[in-house]
Amino acid sequence: MRALWKDKILAESDDTIIVEGNHYFPPESVNSEFFRKSDTSTICPWKGAAGYYDIIVGHFTNKDAAWYYANPTSAAIQIKGYVAFWRGVKVVG
Repeated sequence: MRALWKDKILAESDDTIIVEGNHYFPPESVNSEFFRKSDTSTICPWKGAAGYYDIIVGHFTNKDAAWYYANPTSAAIQIKGYVAFWRGVKVVG
């Protein structure tokens, strides 16, 4: 699977985990040069607190377009540190 935005590969892995229709990419598969930590956080009732990244490609910024669970609940422990995408980021296989 690949996560793409503005013709750049944000993440690529054959070992994504699908949760609620979203592909979660292992942290080592993420191209960190395109990621900037955001101050945004949300709470999922069963996964816990999510943190976000802004995606930066050239002079374009996609605010909070990626999220992750640094300390998920025990029900979601398999996606700890994994990254998922939305807001126009295409995930293709």
